[in-house]
Amino acid sequence: MKIIIVGCGEVGRALAARLNEASNQITVIDSDPAKVNNLAARLDIMSVVGNGATHAVQQEAGVASADLLIAVTGSDEVNILCCLLARSSGRCSTIARIKNPEYHRDVPYIKEKLGLAMVINPEQAAAEEIARVLRFPNAIKIERFAKGRAELMKFRLPEGSPLAGVQVKDLAAKFGVDVLVCTVERVVNKEEQALIADGEVVIAEKDVISIMATRRNAVDFFRKINYKFRSIRNVMIVGGTKTAHYLTALLRRDGIPVKIIDRDHAVCDELTDIWSGDKGVTVVEGDPSDQEILLEEGVDQADAFVALTGLDEENILLSLFAKSVGHGKVLTKINRIDFNSVVSHLDLESTIYPKYLTADEIERYVRATAAASDSAMETLYHIIPGKVETSEFIVQEESAVTGVPLYKLELRKGVLVAAIIREDQVLIPHGRDEIRAGDRVVIVSNLMNIHALPDILK
Repeated sequence: MKIIIVGCGEVGRALAARLNEASNQITVIDSDPAKVNNLAARLDIMSVVGNGATHAVQQEAGVASADLLIAVTGSDEVNILCCLLARSSGRCSTIARIKNPEYHRDVPYIKEKLGLAMVINPEQAAAEEIARVLRFPNAIKIERFAKGRAELMKFRLPEGSPLAGVQVKDLAAKFGVDVLVCTVERVVNKEEQALIADGEVVIAEKDVISIMATRRNAVDFFRKINYKFRSIRNVMIVGGTKTAHYLTALLRRDGIPVKIIDRDHAVCDELTDIWSGDKGVTVVEGDPSDQEILLEEGVDQADAFVALTGLDEENILLSLFAKSVGHGKVLTKINRIDFNSVVSHLDLESTIYPKYLTADEIERYVRATAAASDSAMETLYHIIPGKVETSEFIVQEESAVTGVPLYKLELRKGVLVAAIIREDQVLIPHGRDEIRAGDRVVIVSNLMNIHALPDILK
């Protein structure tokens, strides 16, 4: 596809890199020459320096023949204007980033009236992922499929885990659980390994593994492997950001008390006004980097600590401090994706990358649009960024993958059929199970190029 990206910030750079790897023709627009030139040189893509919300600049970028324009500047209003111009100038579809909570309720109306293919909100997506993890804090990460009927949960094995030394193929029989181990992450000789878990993989202590299961079966699994359960009764958030606003709303919907700490007087005033009628929300004006303030406000007693300031370095340090003095679940938002390999070696519990969440959503749209097939991609997640992805397909009609026992399908190496959802039933697949028309199928793969379900075959 021919794609124009307006805005070369963190989101724009992540999108350009991801979509360029998938062999799309990318052109980026930004008014900052340094950002444009650096990104174009690094990725070997086309670029235009200028205001992407003007007709002349969009024409120079080739909007008349583009398939898709994605507006991800820092201004919601500029993004909307970019999409309006693109729709009037060419035949391309448009995607706008709209992050301001004031527009949240109007998003369906804006999308319909402006003819947008999609509206993305990295801050809200981050809040929703954090809320999912806090509802099941044993996990590092949770991704939902088939509207929550099946979930992929990632967690780290503690020392002395009864799973250590068990082959994946023996897990179900040994523990009597209906779950599927999908991936295993471990460090060997200082090198990170990301394995698609075939039956021969042996699980080791301190591995990070992901399982596919229903929520009920996952709970049963954690009990049987003696994994300690936590319940979240209160949450401390540092940083009164837009993500904090969305997260507070989600937590209060579940009745969980929230304390927000921010150093900015105006931000605290705004948050106090928003939540003035809710006794379950406490807003504290203070420097969250001051350890004494955190201790006074009860960081050591919090069931969960969420670092959402605008500075990655501050979020990391605060999370490490909270983990050292407290007992609660610790979640850290990371905006920059450049140092993901470095961050992964730190002793952090759960890290949230809003840019990856946004890139996953847009890449799913691009793949689904580009693939004319008998299956439609419904969701896409990079569960190990750059290494392993999980995709969900709706099987619309019979094809080469349907009506054949799984053990007879010639799957490409690095592909795992992780779940089959048939109406309200979630099947953790075995060799004799078959895919049928109407099913939802979840695929885990390290190939990073599956556009339609038949792509899993050799």
